[in-house]
Amino acid sequence: MSEHTAKKTVLYCAVCTMPPEYCEYLPSRKKCEQWLEDTHPKVHERLYGDKAIVDKMAMSTLSEEKEAKEAAKMEKAEQKSEARIARELEAKRSSKVVIKRLERNKRKCATTVYGLHVFGIDLKSTAKMFANHFACGGSVAKNPQGQDEVVVQGDFANEVMDIILKKFPKVPRENVEIAPEEKKKKKAPEV
Repeated sequence: MSEHTAKKTVLYCAVCTMPPEYCEYLPSRKKCEQWLEDTHPKVHERLYGDKAIVDKMAMSTLSEEKEAKEAAKMEKAEQKSEARIARELEAKRSSKVVIKRLERNKRKCATTVYGLHVFGIDLKSTAKMFANHFACGGSVAKNPQGQDEVVVQGDFANEVMDIILKKFPKVPRENVEIAPEEKKKKKAPEV
């Protein structure tokens, strides 16, 4: 009853967050293998060394033709994965966080913030943070294009910009802009 089991430490890949034994089945296999070779050479030799390759070939039931197809399939998946990562990075670089002041009625106004979702920022918690900071109402609403944006009651455009830059360092300063105010045209009195 008083037996103690020894703790077992499991090595996880820093690239794909899986155990190194599973890295060979993922699209990021080459990056994982490079990381393993740099950080844990003994484990790399055990999994990818000459002896390991010969053992895997002996256990393989695939013909050479099928192995070539599988290798091509893995290469294609890796290229797709790299292309997806590049597209996401480009989307982050080119996207803007737009802060806009909307006039509601007479002296009331609201500040809207659009584009935070691209940087992986939770809109609901951000709206709550703004509401607590400014002691006003804050919510997530759909804009006319049908996309979510944070709405804060009151004119806080400059303050919101400062808070975004301070609280969310992954949003570059050059990607945050305050949209110019659009004044509503007053109707001319009829004579």
